[in-house]
Amino acid sequence: MNQSDDHKSIPMTSVDSGKLREIKSDVAYYTNQIVNLTMIGKPGQPWVLVDAGMPNSAEEIIEVAEKRYGENNAPEAIVLTHGHFDHVGSIVGLLTKWEVPVYAHSLEFPFLNGSQAYPEPDTSVEGGILAKISSVCPHDAIDITQTLRVLPADGTIPVLPGWRWIHVPGHSPGQIALFRESDRLLISADAFITVKQDSLYKVLLQKEEICGPPVYLTTDWPAAYESVKALAALDPEIVIPGHGTAMEGSKLHKGLTKLVADWDEEAVPDYGKWVYDNK
Repeated sequence: MNQSDDHKSIPMTSVDSGKLREIKSDVAYYTNQIVNLTMIGKPGQPWVLVDAGMPNSAEEIIEVAEKRYGENNAPEAIVLTHGHFDHVGSIVGLLTKWEVPVYAHSLEFPFLNGSQAYPEPDTSVEGGILAKISSVCPHDAIDITQTLRVLPADGTIPVLPGWRWIHVPGHSPGQIALFRESDRLLISADAFITVKQDSLYKVLLQKEEICGPPVYLTTDWPAAYESVKALAALDPEIVIPGHGTAMEGSKLHKGLTKLVADWDEEAVPDYGKWVYDNK
């Protein structure tokens, strides 16, 4: 296994870093610097990890998981929403501890089996300081071929009964969201988030607002729009985003409705290399 050729720690954090918050008795999310990982399963019972955090955070993530699930209770599997550095940054370290399968969409496989790098982040895009310094973000492919498994085409998720995956491309080709119909709980990945991810001030303070995907890594804006529309049509009651705090109820509904209605103004930057490519 190989984490990536440009693997390195990224000095970005927020006031919520290090917090584990329980949303349901069997669902909690942990903020690792600026990104969320979700743990599905009741404490002490079988569980599944969604995403693998920032670079060089494996020990931290393992410690949090062991406090919730026990020292000898590895996850049954890891599900990756996509392969960007902040969602797979500690995957090799985790797999060194936990020899478990990793499930992802087939369109993400090139970025997860070492065969293709993501495009470099767009530092020219309209946005705040985090967009301008995004060139520091790793974008080379990782290689976890030996543990990688494709998600079933029927939308089910192995070892997660009651959940289904939804293809939500735009931010990355094979990005997925996870949805549980019984309580309309959505894990949105970066299809939409609840903090303006290019703004250093808003990321540091986790200022809550419904936003489109991070602008400096979103390569297909028309697809991103269709993905957000699909997630809004699910009428989620609560969302755990890839970035930002969980949101529920009327605030979520109103924010998501506005994002869809005013997509070009709310989400799409005025300029950037992928904005021009998509016009």
